[in-house]
Amino acid sequence: MTHPFLDLAPLSADHFASIEDRVARLLGTEQDVVIMQGEALLPLEGAIRATAGPGTTALNVITGPYGQTFGDWLRDCGATVYDLAVPYHTAVTADRIRQALAEHPETDFVSLVHAEAATGNTNPVAEIGEVVREHGALFYLDAVASVGAEPVLPDAWGVDLCVIGAQKAMGGPAGVSAVSVSERAWARMAANPRAPRRSYLSLLDWKERWIDGGRTALLHAPAQLEMLALEACVERIEAEGLESVMARHASAAAATRAGALALGGGLEPYVREARDAAPVATTLRAPSGVLASELVARALRSDPTLPLAAGGGALAKEMIRVNHYGPNATPGAVQGSLAALGSALAEQGLEVDLESARQAVEGAWK
Repeated sequence: MTHPFLDLAPLSADHFASIEDRVARLLGTEQDVVIMQGEALLPLEGAIRATAGPGTTALNVITGPYGQTFGDWLRDCGATVYDLAVPYHTAVTADRIRQALAEHPETDFVSLVHAEAATGNTNPVAEIGEVVREHGALFYLDAVASVGAEPVLPDAWGVDLCVIGAQKAMGGPAGVSAVSVSERAWARMAANPRAPRRSYLSLLDWKERWIDGGRTALLHAPAQLEMLALEACVERIEAEGLESVMARHASAAAATRAGALALGGGLEPYVREARDAAPVATTLRAPSGVLASELVARALRSDPTLPLAAGGGALAKEMIRVNHYGPNATPGAVQGSLAALGSALAEQGLEVDLESARQAVEGAWK
């Protein structure tokens, strides 16, 4: 018995390389792009361990949980780490980065998350990139959540290591990810005696055995189904147009904020300023006295497929996430999510205006 998923011809090196080239075009980069055979945590960790060591001084920006993780990895590598943490309801500014670099002029590595889907904020990478470039530090960026929802331009922004994943705004698979690597970053890895070698974490293995060899022989059997799914999701973005995909996400974010405010019931945006809010997902603050996790569970009873989730960890008490990314960056997903939240709030005796919320979503969608 044959099966279309199980009886495919092997993925060739040429086909693999062609998918890398399409991802590079999506990022508008001339840097090397390596597609890693695992979820985005693989290149996120691999890039840090390849470039950081006991001689590294890092400025690690924390605007959500992933920034905390990067600081832990950097310390594990023996780096000296200065954390710059800002409240999760806002974003870091280029001026804050400039001030921190002035306070620690020995800094040679800056790590930043572009958009934190977990907290709903996004950071002004273009402006921050100018500051980091002026200072001369290596710039590491997690763009896993932002790619497809807003511009991600590693070359224009001076990003040396830009990690992306397809599972959010791109609407693709979670099992493969990619990283663009500048010549400066490759040189840093080559000079780092602690950089992973002969390891699944190793970017240098891909450089030496794949890129330097002309991309003719893969290191190991690729994750074929995930690679084909990545190719399919890039094709879909190309067909719709990246600008159109990003516009859908921007509209979804604006409509969710407007609809939540019009809904009432004490619901309000968690990220206070719209300019700091990520297009990939919108976080909302639950009304006083209402547990966000319980409110979300009640809302999902009407439709478990709605893109709603409570915040992670301690944030589950106060934060609601509307994950309007990928195929859920639509008016229907936003309307359905707010209607379900409104009904759940009404069940708890709070006054809501579902019709005003509906009209606000329609008015904000562009």
